[in-house]
Amino acid sequence: MARDMEQLYAQRLKRYVTAMRNEKPDMIPIRPFVAEFTAKYAGYTCQEVAHDYEKAFIAARKCAADFDWDAVVGNMVYVWTALTQAIGLKYYAIPGIDIPAEFGFQYREPPEDNAYMKPEEYDQLVEDPTGYLFNIWLPRVSADVVPMGEPTSFRNNLSFLKGGMAMMQYFGGFGTQNALLRSESGTVSAIAGILKAPLDILADKLRGYLGLVTDLFERPKKVRAACEALMPHLLHVALSGADPENNVPVSIWMHRGCVPFISFDQFDNFYWPTLKPIIEEIWKRGHQVLFYAEGNWNPHLKSFAELPDQSIIYHCDKADIFEIHKVLGHKFCLSGGIPNTLLGYSTPDKVRECCKKVIDGVARDGGYIMDASAIIQNDAKIENVKAMTDFTREYGVY
Repeated sequence: MARDMEQLYAQRLKRYVTAMRNEKPDMIPIRPFVAEFTAKYAGYTCQEVAHDYEKAFIAARKCAADFDWDAVVGNMVYVWTALTQAIGLKYYAIPGIDIPAEFGFQYREPPEDNAYMKPEEYDQLVEDPTGYLFNIWLPRVSADVVPMGEPTSFRNNLSFLKGGMAMMQYFGGFGTQNALLRSESGTVSAIAGILKAPLDILADKLRGYLGLVTDLFERPKKVRAACEALMPHLLHVALSGADPENNVPVSIWMHRGCVPFISFDQFDNFYWPTLKPIIEEIWKRGHQVLFYAEGNWNPHLKSFAELPDQSIIYHCDKADIFEIHKVLGHKFCLSGGIPNTLLGYSTPDKVRECCKKVIDGVARDGGYIMDASAIIQNDAKIENVKAMTDFTREYGVY
């Protein structure tokens, strides 16, 4: 049995890697990024998989085995209550605590007048990014960490102990989870390593979107300098978690750099010149990057086409996947393009119809991975996800 699973794993890894290299495998690999859907399928609430990561791991393994997928992420419900509560993080709303138990965790956008980084603090961030985050940013995003210069407290000291222990426990658990996916169902761990664009770091966790937009007009040189200062740190983080065997990609979750969040000039002058060199360096080290293009990035496809062949896998969310294929299909593997609204509110027949259209339009020569447009949450119907899976297995054979 173990030998059979190892053979299945090797077959799936070869299929997945071949497609990511923009070549033609034996069949289209299926790699759904499933989050709270796993809880729904396994009989848990969103609260349970957020509070107990072992339940989240079990749910992910159950989906991988029952649906017969080629690759998954060990846990897409990445917020674990014990970790966020250990250091009192303020920017996540947790199911069963801050929001109803049946909803997935939420990100809390900081108000413009109370952002976690002040507009006059750019020079401090540029001078010492890690020092700024530890000494100034962390006390603002944590309910327990005491600001520098103020008397310490028991809660402050304990938060670092609890937070460190929780980090080691949670992230250490992914090694076991990946091994169990491999041995129990022959499933490949879909990604290794994580990256964010420097401008997205500013927008997501420091200045907030509204603060960043103001800064792009009022202090553009400071924004550019901050993005450049963050670049080597983000490259280090990406490489530190990358696959040592250079098979599965580093993932980048692309947020605030697309239409309509910033203008074309701002993309050209801030977003792309501080992200592109990171991607190129990661590729020089032998690693692909999964561009998880949340939203519609089609206006920037020509910029992405500047990247070396095979250096990225391009994931389609809200955009037209057929247009993406015309511009990027000769260079990069594509994934996604099956609307989440279809999986949540339509019928299995409509799902199969959409899958056929996408496969016929972009996957005939290989270089395509089946997935929903965005991370699958608990609004997706089980029968629709099954239809996407089964149709691809039947129709997606080369």
